[in-house]
Amino acid sequence: MGSDPLYVGKLHSDVDKGDGSIKYILSGEGASSIFIIDENTGDIHATKRLDREEQAYYTLRAQALDRLTNKPVEPESEFVIKIQDINDNEPKFLDGPYTAGVPEMSPVGVIKTALPNMDREAKDQYLLVIQAKDMVGQNGGLSGTTSVTVTLTDVNDNPPRFPRRSYQYNVPESLPVASVVARIKAADADIGANAEMEYKIVDGDGLGIFKISVDKDTQEGIITIQKDLDFEAKTSYTLRIEAANKDADPRFLSLGPFSDTTTVKIIVEDVDEPPVFSSPLYPMEVSEATQVGNIIGTVAAHDPDSSNSPVRYSIDRNTDLERYFNIDANSGVITTAKSLDRETNAVHNITVLAMESQNPSQVGRGYVAITILDINDNAPEFAMNYETTVCENAQPGQVIQKISAVDKDEPSNGHQFYFSLTTDATNNHNFSLKDNKDNTASILTRRNGFRRQEQSVYYLPISIVDSGSPSLSSTNTLTIRVCDCDADGIAQTCNAEAYVLPAGLSTGALIAILACVLTLLVLILLIVTMRRRKKEPLIFDEERDIRENIVRYDDEGGGEEDTEAFDMAALRNLNVIRDTKTRRDVTPEIQFLSRPTFKSIPDNVIFREFIWERLKEADVDPCAPPYDSLQTYAFEGNGSVAESLSSLDSISSNSDQNYDYLSDWGPRFKRLADMYGTGQESLYS
Repeated sequence: MGSDPLYVGKLHSDVDKGDGSIKYILSGEGASSIFIIDENTGDIHATKRLDREEQAYYTLRAQALDRLTNKPVEPESEFVIKIQDINDNEPKFLDGPYTAGVPEMSPVGVIKTALPNMDREAKDQYLLVIQAKDMVGQNGGLSGTTSVTVTLTDVNDNPPRFPRRSYQYNVPESLPVASVVARIKAADADIGANAEMEYKIVDGDGLGIFKISVDKDTQEGIITIQKDLDFEAKTSYTLRIEAANKDADPRFLSLGPFSDTTTVKIIVEDVDEPPVFSSPLYPMEVSEATQVGNIIGTVAAHDPDSSNSPVRYSIDRNTDLERYFNIDANSGVITTAKSLDRETNAVHNITVLAMESQNPSQVGRGYVAITILDINDNAPEFAMNYETTVCENAQPGQVIQKISAVDKDEPSNGHQFYFSLTTDATNNHNFSLKDNKDNTASILTRRNGFRRQEQSVYYLPISIVDSGSPSLSSTNTLTIRVCDCDADGIAQTCNAEAYVLPAGLSTGALIAILACVLTLLVLILLIVTMRRRKKEPLIFDEERDIRENIVRYDDEGGGEEDTEAFDMAALRNLNVIRDTKTRRDVTPEIQFLSRPTFKSIPDNVIFREFIWERLKEADVDPCAPPYDSLQTYAFEGNGSVAESLSSLDSISSNSDQNYDYLSDWGPRFKRLADMYGTGQESLYS
């Protein structure tokens, strides 16, 4: 146990005389690491602490050698060192700490309870420390401890209880079926399966309207709607609901009933509902021959609310894009607005809207299916475009075509067609018609020897009459082509043979004639092109110089800042659309359209039109003062040699323009209004 080497034993050989000539060596388990030997004396010591629980004995070998020759003086011998046990290990619990579960209210057992009727709901876990001693607890013995956690497991010893005796919930009548109305829960101190609930409605006037189910996660009772609510029919419902544990423990039934009841009152709130039609679908029938404005049928809707608001009707035009029908807004009577055609549309599915007069946002929808009854208003016609041929070698009585007819009408008894040749074709000598009495007819030849050179196409008018009341008929023309056929009667060619050209013109002559015609056409084109070039002006530069000459016009400007009076570049460039320029001192509110491009006309006309357009724009512009800006000069007026330089002295002209609107422009234009207004004298000479 100490830190110093421990003497274990001594080895000695009879050969050893004590003169130091013999040395001892040790080998085997733990030699030199745990056990060492004094080679002179043979004393063996242990240098480390030995633990019997780790290794109980060691096997070693010893030998005595002659120190000088290093040869054994005796045979090698084996010996065992056994470790003696001492009480150096305390008792240990191999699997600690321990946990144990004991049902609450359990009777006395291996682990005894110190308190009777231990309640998990009061305290569900206890920690115990257990000690173990060796040597039967005598002095000098060692001890070990471990902990045991004892958990009280749950038993169903607590009945469910509702925290309240009654509940009340408000529900709008518009709540859809299967919606959740309320959630209630009975309290149960138990846990797990012992707290699982079952809910049911045991009494009340809402047994068929509501149902209750359990939420398995939260153990809540979920009340849902089974039928639509109607405030006008019933304003409240009362339910008596019971909650009970699924599995009751018979040992604790004496504690009381393991169920509880509560009362749930559901108040139905009134909601402004849209009008309701008396029928979800209104089937109607009308003949396609009915007159515009005739009554087809009537729909009816009412306001389900207690206010019973009047209802107005209309047709959803998305379902009647062609506006075939109208409806009276007050009575719901549906009439025709246009002529009907069964062959175009046999059934009209329209939606009728009913809205409350007091609240137009509340709209109900009704559906009307209008079936159009058929009348015989379509004549029969060929079922297809027939391509009929007859062979040149056809024999009399040969069937060359079988025809049938179609009719857009659909009579109740089915179609029955009658075929015949028209009066004009009855006595023809080429073809005849046979009515097969099965809505088909056969076309037969009446002679032989058809020749394409004589007549290549025959037109046979056929009359078809239906069985309607009244019956209708139509004349359809069957085109018959004469063809060259093979021995099996199969048409080879149906084109008439080309006539032979008169003799005397060979192929070379025809080519020469075409070449001459082509040469003449080329010459004519060259002559026309040369004439067009001669008509073009040859002094384009001189004309351009004339346009750039100085043009004199009698109109004074507004000083150096007036750069908008006339734009010479715009006058010269006649092919550019002139943009309307805005004034610098006024922001116009109305944008004028761009002026059209002038065509090639004389210069004096172009300038006159340009000036006249500017004058008209200035006259009709309501957003800016007259075009010329008012300029102040040192020497102007009656005493000036230049007289007045202002162009405002236009009141003396014979203009018929009315300037009375200047008085509405405010104080800034008062002077202009006085000058140009009617009945006022000019302030300037």
